[in-house]
Amino acid sequence: MPAEIIDGLQIAKKVHNEVRESVEALKRESSVRPGLAVVLVGDDPASRSYVTRKERACKEVGIYTETFVKRADITEDELVGLVGDLNADRRFHGILVQLPLPPHISADAIIGAIDPAKDVDGLHPVNAGLLVQGTPRFVPATPLGVQRMLIEHGVDTSGAEVVILGRSNLVGRPLSLLLTQRGPGGDATVTVCHTRSLGVARHTLAADVVIAAAGSPGTVTADMVGSDAVVIDVGVTRVADPSRKSGFRLAGDVDFDAVSEKVSAITPVPGGVGPMTVAMLLHNVLLAHQLQCGG
Repeated sequence: MPAEIIDGLQIAKKVHNEVRESVEALKRESSVRPGLAVVLVGDDPASRSYVTRKERACKEVGIYTETFVKRADITEDELVGLVGDLNADRRFHGILVQLPLPPHISADAIIGAIDPAKDVDGLHPVNAGLLVQGTPRFVPATPLGVQRMLIEHGVDTSGAEVVILGRSNLVGRPLSLLLTQRGPGGDATVTVCHTRSLGVARHTLAADVVIAAAGSPGTVTADMVGSDAVVIDVGVTRVADPSRKSGFRLAGDVDFDAVSEKVSAITPVPGGVGPMTVAMLLHNVLLAHQLQCGG
């Protein structure tokens, strides 16, 4: 029997509605609405596309947003200066610097320059440390979205064996910490596999939940997963496809056609984790406003 599809679009819509209702309530009580500053460096098409989606989502739920587009040759000091200005700008409760940055700019330096109270990406060392301690404030949007999807789909993670493929600071590492927190969507036993891991299939075959965040199409095949597993595909890669008008298609880390015929539930690409990432960013901006304004 084909797997149930975990519809990220529908769950994201629910999150959007929650944020919209909260923003509307804030508008009735105060003239200060949540604000997000987005910094985009260079003209990478994928980054521009992501930023456009975030801008559109913010406007749909009533969050004020402004994008600061800078040339790819901006200096690191200039970018740090811009972040400093945004830290002091009370219109913005959240700051998001779109990654990746040009090679001559240290992402760590820029992330470190963001006020931790405005770090809605959850990447500042202060926020990463709070997550490690089990007292999270801002959690990166993609891991937070994956957790929300599992909760919404009724996947009981308490005591479950979860395998994450990928150890990035954006997804794998924070997600492993999030899923081991106490409470709903947590209490899991988590194994993180990476490029140096041996016998990856041995781990994934025994897993109740497999989360693929390796960034490599077709990493997870049908012979790597159990028949009752839940599979979450975080990967999104542009693959050349002459049959498409755009010249490419989006591919996940999972061999969807084969794996979906075997497992109990799976997320599609597109339409799975992607919409949840944007939705949980909105959630974080609202949280930032509440923390700074007492809303």
